[in-house]
Amino acid sequence: MGGVDQLRVGLVGGGPWARNVHGPGLAAHPATEITAVWTRRPEAAGELAAEFGGRACDRLDDLLDDVDVVAFAVPPQVQGELAVRAAAAGRHLICEKPLAGSVEDARAVVTAVQRAGVHSSMVLTLRHSPAVREWLAGLPSAPAGPDTVASARWLSGALLGGPYSASSWRIEHGALLDLSPHVIDLLEAAVGPVASVGWAHHDEPDLWRYGLVHEGGARSTVTMSMRLPIDPTETEFAVFGPGTSHRLAGRTADASTCYAALLDELVAAVAGTGPAPALGVEQGLRLQELIEQVRAAAG
Repeated sequence: MGGVDQLRVGLVGGGPWARNVHGPGLAAHPATEITAVWTRRPEAAGELAAEFGGRACDRLDDLLDDVDVVAFAVPPQVQGELAVRAAAAGRHLICEKPLAGSVEDARAVVTAVQRAGVHSSMVLTLRHSPAVREWLAGLPSAPAGPDTVASARWLSGALLGGPYSASSWRIEHGALLDLSPHVIDLLEAAVGPVASVGWAHHDEPDLWRYGLVHEGGARSTVTMSMRLPIDPTETEFAVFGPGTSHRLAGRTADASTCYAALLDELVAAVAGTGPAPALGVEQGLRLQELIEQVRAAAG
């Protein structure tokens, strides 16, 4: 961090996630401060700046001039374009999932980050949860083989009402694009990298079921929806192997706790006191490629 006590962060986006997670998390962390805010609606930028600090910017370029890190809370098709600009300006990135509006655009983000040599973190909240990390640490250390199966279930009514039910990209793509990054990422951490998508089914309006084959031979199945009249959300991850049974059910941590852990990793990486974040934009691209394989398998 070059002797600077705090990383200067620019917040891009003014929706519920920016207001409820990014803004409070960045303002509360001892090593970050919001110095600039930009949104497509100037009034929203002003409101966020008044609440969390920094100045409201009229242009993205003005924000980039004032920050070390850019935190994005915008739709994927917007993030893909703006993240390339931010990386080219030498700014570290905090990116939401999915990384971009298409695999091609996600690849462009990865290329820009690698060329610029900046750090990046994907907001994959589950993997930053203390409870999830403890669960993963309790799994067998040996690579999972063909005698291991895993499952993931994530059922909610998030698109039937609530703060994210008006999100246009979520309405269009549903659980496949919103939940799959979390689900596939955690299954890979639990039983190994995905080698292929075995099968996939999509039932309207938003019920997805698919099977994954992992590199060591383990198999996993996923069931998810964001349009079921379920409250609270039902989640469960499970791994079954020779003589083992490991379940992780229910809420694992609030988003604020997970976001703080993400910031700890990014701050350490930028300061040179820790490794590069493990869940950077490269993982965001990988997950987006796998999601498109699921979509193709569903026909």
